[in-house]
Amino acid sequence: MSRQMIMGNQAIALGALKAGVKLAAGYPGTPSSEIIEFIAKYKDRTGTYVEWSVNEKAAAEVAAGASYAGSRTLVTMKQVGLNVASDPVMCLSYVGVKGGMVIVSADDPGPISSQTEQDTRVFASYSKLPCFDPSTPLEAFEMIQDAFELSEKYHTPVLLRPTTRVDHAYESMEFPSLEKNSVNNEFEKDTNRWVIFPRSSYLNHKRIFDRNEHILPAEFSESKWNFIEENGKTSTGVAAGGISWCYVKEAVSILKARYPESEELKNISLLKIGTPYPFPEKLAEKFLTENKRIVVFEELDPVIENALIHICGKTGMKAEVCGKADGTVPEAGELSVETAVSVLEKVLFNSEKKEESGAESVPELPVRPPVLCAGCPHRGSFYAVKQAMKGKKTAYCGDIGCYTLGNAKPLDMTDTCLCMGADITMAQGFYHNENDRHCFSFIGDSTFFASGITGVINGVYNQARQTVCVLDNSTTAMTGHQPHPGTGMTMMGKTVEKLSIKKILEAAGVNPVLEADPFNQEQAVAAVKQASEAEGVSAVIFKAPCIAVASKLGYKFNGPVKVQAEKCIGCQKCIRELGCPALSVSSSVLKNGKHKAEIDASLCTGCGLCRDVCPVKAIC
Repeated sequence: MSRQMIMGNQAIALGALKAGVKLAAGYPGTPSSEIIEFIAKYKDRTGTYVEWSVNEKAAAEVAAGASYAGSRTLVTMKQVGLNVASDPVMCLSYVGVKGGMVIVSADDPGPISSQTEQDTRVFASYSKLPCFDPSTPLEAFEMIQDAFELSEKYHTPVLLRPTTRVDHAYESMEFPSLEKNSVNNEFEKDTNRWVIFPRSSYLNHKRIFDRNEHILPAEFSESKWNFIEENGKTSTGVAAGGISWCYVKEAVSILKARYPESEELKNISLLKIGTPYPFPEKLAEKFLTENKRIVVFEELDPVIENALIHICGKTGMKAEVCGKADGTVPEAGELSVETAVSVLEKVLFNSEKKEESGAESVPELPVRPPVLCAGCPHRGSFYAVKQAMKGKKTAYCGDIGCYTLGNAKPLDMTDTCLCMGADITMAQGFYHNENDRHCFSFIGDSTFFASGITGVINGVYNQARQTVCVLDNSTTAMTGHQPHPGTGMTMMGKTVEKLSIKKILEAAGVNPVLEADPFNQEQAVAAVKQASEAEGVSAVIFKAPCIAVASKLGYKFNGPVKVQAEKCIGCQKCIRELGCPALSVSSSVLKNGKHKAEIDASLCTGCGLCRDVCPVKAIC
C-alpha cells in the first residue's frame, strides 16, 4: 500500500471495491459521476461488472437483481436521480435484499449544478432506509464498507449521502489493496421472499418499523460514526453532521484563538452525527441532558435539528435547540467555516466580528454567468430554430444538460426547464392547451435515452403536435463525457452497436424525422421549417459533436476565423445574436464611429457560425 491524495468519489469507489462489490451501476450526475468511472478504472483488478445504465431506475433494478442472488452491489446517482430511482427503491425497502446493496445519492448544496437542494437524509426517513452521512473522503471510504455490512445484517438497501464538498475534496490516505472478487453467487428461487404481495409488504412494514424505531437507534448510539466530543459541561453545545462537522471543528479552533480566555469555548461540547437515520436517540439524549442550549449546523434540511426537538418533546427535556427553524443558521445554500464562525460567535458572545479599521476590503469577484462553449453545436441548433420560427407563436421547452444554457441571452430559446425528459411531455401540455401554438422540445442524446423515449410515445399516441429537437453531440457532455447507448461504447470497454435515435423515433411513429448539421445554417433552418409544418409529432436531429470530444471522433477544424477590419461595419450582429464567448467588441473605432467585432483566437474553434451570421461577410 502507498499513501496518496484520494478524491472523495475515488474513496467511495475504493471502499466499495474493498468491500467486495460485484456489480456497480449508475447514471451520470454531478457530483457523483466519478464513482462509476473510478470503479471502471480498477475493474480488471477486481473483476467487478460496471455499467452506465440508461437512467437511475434501471441502475437500481439491475443492482437489485444481482443483490437478490447474494452479490454486493452499488448504485450511484445525484440527489435528483434518486427521484427517478424511487419506484424500485421504495419497493426494495419493503422486499429487502440478500447481498449488500448501497445506494450512493450525492447531494448538491448550493445548488451548484442541480435543479434542487434536495436532502437525501429526508428521503431516507421517507423510504425507511438507513443512511450514512460522511464528513471526509476517508470517512466515506470506511463508511461505505460498514454500510455493506449493515445492509446484509438487516437485509435492506442502505443510503450513503456524500455532498459536493466531500465528493470533490481530497484527503491523504493509504491506497487499499484490491483483490479479485472470486465469489460466484447464484439466485435461489423463493417467491415468498422475492415476489412483492400486499400481505408480505404489511408484515415487512412491521419488521422495518421495529428495526428503525428500536433496534437501529440503539445500535447507532454505540456506533463510531456518532459520538460526543466534550471538554466539560457547558451551557451551549453544537451538533453537526457531514461536511458541516468539519466546518464546526475549524470554526471552534478559530474562535478559541480569538477568545483564549473563554471558558465557554474551552469546555464546549460537540455532537457528531454520522448516521442521521435512524437517529441515535440514546446518544442524543445524553447530549441534551448535558447542554441547556444546542446549536445545530447542517446542510440542507433541519434533519438533526428536528430529531433533537422531537427527543426533547418526547422526553420532556428543556434544552433549547437553535438552527434553521429560528434563523440562527442559514436555511438554504452551502454552509462554510466562515458561516460557522459567525453563527457561533453571535450565539456564544452575542456579537458579530466587525472588519478591523484600516483593513483593505477585498473586491467582489466579477460575475461570470455560465455560457455555451465557443464552438458548441447547440448554439447553431438554437439559432436555426429561432430563425426558422421568427414571428410564429411558439413555446420552447428545455431540458437538463448543457443546452439548458439556451435560456441565456442573446439566444433566449428556453422557456421552461423542469426535469429530465419533461421538455417533450410539457410541450404536449402546451399544445393541448393552445392548439395554435407550435411547441418545440430540446433534448440531448444521452437524455433522450434516459427519459425522452416515453414522452415521444405519449405524444404520438395522444396526437400532439410538436417538434422534438434532439441535440446529438455524441456524448454526455454536462457531466464529463460519459458514454451512452448512442456512442457505441460501454463502461466495460466493449464496442457495441450504436442505437439509432432516428430509427427509434421512426419506430415510435414520429414523422418526419430529419437530420441536420447545426453549423450548416441553411440546411438546419430548412429542416426546422419542414418539420414544423407536420401535423403530428415531428423531429429534427441536430448532429454535430461536442467540441471537447470532436477531435477524438475524427473531426477536423480549420482553425480560428478572423474579422476583416476593412469589411466590418460595426453592426455587432454576430455578438448580439450568438453570444459566443470568443466574440467581443474591439476597442478599435471604425470610420463610421462604431466599434468592430473582435474574435479571440485562443477561444475560437473555427465553427463558422459567426461567418454565416455576418451580413457583410466580414468574417473569414
